Amino acid sequence: MNRDIYQEPLVSRYTSPEMQWLFSERNKFQTWRRCWVALAEAERELGLTDIITERMIDELKAHQDDINFDVAQAKEKEIRHDVMAHVYAYGQQCPTAEPIIHLGATSQFVGCNADLIMQRDALKLVKKALVNVIANLAAFSRKYKDMATLGYTHYQPAQPTTVGKRNTLYIQDLIMDLDYLEHLELQVKARGAKGTVGTQATFLELYKGEHDKVRKLDELVAAKLGFTDVFDVTGQTYTRKLDMKTAETLAGIGASAHKFAVDMRLLSNLKVQEEPFAKNQVGSSAMAYKRNPMRSERMTGLARKLMGLPADFAATYSNQWFERTLDDSAIRRMDVPQAFLLTDAILKLYLNITSDMVVYPKQIQRHLQQELPFMATEKILMACVECGRSRQEMHEVVKVHSVAAGLAVKNDGVENDLLTRLGEDARIPFSTAELNAMVGDGSEFVGRAPQQTEAYLAEVVDERLRRYGDLVGSMDSALSV
Repeated sequence: MNRDIYQEPLVSRYTSPEMQWLFSERNKFQTWRRCWVALAEAERELGLTDIITERMIDELKAHQDDINFDVAQAKEKEIRHDVMAHVYAYGQQCPTAEPIIHLGATSQFVGCNADLIMQRDALKLVKKALVNVIANLAAFSRKYKDMATLGYTHYQPAQPTTVGKRNTLYIQDLIMDLDYLEHLELQVKARGAKGTVGTQATFLELYKGEHDKVRKLDELVAAKLGFTDVFDVTGQTYTRKLDMKTAETLAGIGASAHKFAVDMRLLSNLKVQEEPFAKNQVGSSAMAYKRNPMRSERMTGLARKLMGLPADFAATYSNQWFERTLDDSAIRRMDVPQAFLLTDAILKLYLNITSDMVVYPKQIQRHLQQELPFMATEKILMACVECGRSRQEMHEVVKVHSVAAGLAVKNDGVENDLLTRLGEDARIPFSTAELNAMVGDGSEFVGRAPQQTEAYLAEVVDERLRRYGDLVGSMDSALSV
């Protein structure tokens, strides 16, 4: 590592080697050469045998991966055109094939097709990580489907739910993200062989006006590059609308992760649930006791960056004048890799956190018991009526004691003693012990949370995970930094 120049943290700290490779210079230019080989092969197979020989194609294949970067770099510095610099460099290694490299193509033949290949492969990595996070959360939800915990609205105590049920909410968001991802994958097609402004005019000239062969060339090049479909029409580039939709899909994953991470940070503050904390991890340089939720905080920050990227892509797409303008180039060099690297970093964190989340049942119960007497007042009222008491009279008694107990908690810092107050009031037909038994541990107040959790996992999540059975468990959850 050169420590004298800026290093991209996404690469140096946060992302997987697999995603880094996909957007590396080497993979990019090897993919360019793969595109040139596919074009030459397809052109020869469709009749240009007098121009393109097998020997030329063999020569191109022999040097497809051993890129002479120094030659390309020197040439680009001279002519200020990266594609032509690499055409020149490839030609230096392939003197026989040099005349037919890039035959009939424009720069975006390699630029767009290579981008689409890399993005297609990157989406597979995103999907694998996403599926494994869903699997982690599903296992966690099933394990804790019956554990009652305090539910919140407006971050104020509301009614009990269960730890497992709460985590199905995160799963549902990720399932939606998976839906959009699967749809997006169907939109990623090859640009194919379309020519300078998308009319295929140069290819039509090569094939002496044979439209069928030109159309077949488009499809054959796409197939050789691993695509089952090709954009029907393009300008000089494939539509940047696809980039915009890709960014929106990835940002959606970022938003789901952000929501989870913020909740985890709040739970950590309450000391009811935490992300993993390594044995030798340091929480604070000053406060040795600290257990900061640093993974969740990092997720929040990275997701914030990812969620802001769609605006760039929308502006780039909407500013493509007619068949193409070059102001998409510089920004895409940064934003396309960053969108995928950010998603990769976020999902690595999400996977790590959900692989070993820590739950504190006693603390969960303590928070629940602080609020449960208030939440049980309706049940107590109904029981009083069954014993022959007036609902209106009992309502007034319960109200007075509830207000007093609430003020004591806030003003005096004491435990919630509402049940004791009610049990000692002669107008209430139950003792404190009977009221405590009536309220219990809160499990009677969670409604259908356990049943909802089990049904959702069995009917929706498990089926989806079975579809990707080859991906589940295929990722290491460890973090490098």
